[in-house]
Amino acid sequence: MTESAFGLLGIPSEAERLYRPMLRVGHASAAELAVELSLGPTAVARAAAQPRQAGLVAFLADGEYAPVDPRAGLRALTDRHTAELERIREEVPLLVQLFDTIGVGSSTGDGTTVLSDREVIAATYVRMQHLAREQFLAFDRPPYLSATANPLQPAVLARGVRWRAVYAGASFDIPGAWEEVRGLAERGEEARVVPDLPIKLAIADHDLAILGLRLDTGGVETLRTDSRPLINALCDLFEAHWQKGTPVGDPVGTSPAASGDVRFATSPERALLALIGAGLKDEVIARQLGISPRTLRRRTQELMSELGAANRFQAGAEAARRGWL
Repeated sequence: MTESAFGLLGIPSEAERLYRPMLRVGHASAAELAVELSLGPTAVARAAAQPRQAGLVAFLADGEYAPVDPRAGLRALTDRHTAELERIREEVPLLVQLFDTIGVGSSTGDGTTVLSDREVIAATYVRMQHLAREQFLAFDRPPYLSATANPLQPAVLARGVRWRAVYAGASFDIPGAWEEVRGLAERGEEARVVPDLPIKLAIADHDLAILGLRLDTGGVETLRTDSRPLINALCDLFEAHWQKGTPVGDPVGTSPAASGDVRFATSPERALLALIGAGLKDEVIARQLGISPRTLRRRTQELMSELGAANRFQAGAEAARRGWL
């Protein structure tokens, strides 16, 4: 079993560190385990509490710990969790019925519905992430209905879903937004930045899409559709903006030799080029990069000089030619 699999059974990593060696050494005192694990006796007792409660470790009368045969202990534990999960599965139809009673919207035919309740819209977005198996496409721009951070996205990326997002320049008006996007890129999100986006949009596997019908903070009307012709048109719109966007993160498949240049751009340079390409004001770019406007202007001039560019547009074009973006 992997460490993550033990975690699914409610056994923390510290407890697993104790259980695995015990399977090799058999009976052992707290002092012996402390030496084996480089832990203090108190830490050993704390680590043993969870597997003891789970029936994986026994505490003997002579003060020693002994492992329980995993064929019995782990099987009983997994069977118990399986039974609990099965009870939850049996509850799903009833819970679905309860959830459907709060649905807000007006049907427009062809599997298309207008949603006007914030909670329903947010729940639909979460459900789309759960349903996605191959690809998730998104236009990101304010105003936001909920917190910009998406705790579910790393899990979606981890199960192999290709996530592509296009961010509008206005997305980076929020402090820390650039670092958040960079962090998602490191986890596997493919991200690009454009000056502006016409709508807010999310598409899961070409099967389900939602798009905002209003861009002001006073309304939340959102279209939900599984209409294949409409989704195909929205995918075409996404691809058009994707092609125009400046990539976030390190370029893939480029090399100095291929373009005749002697070096790659550094990560700070690529960040600067991406944010400049998004048309952000200097004050916003400086805030996202954590530097002063004066330092930003100096770095911009240095970068333009190296690229031989007379203006920011030329700098972006030359950076793209060199494979920096």
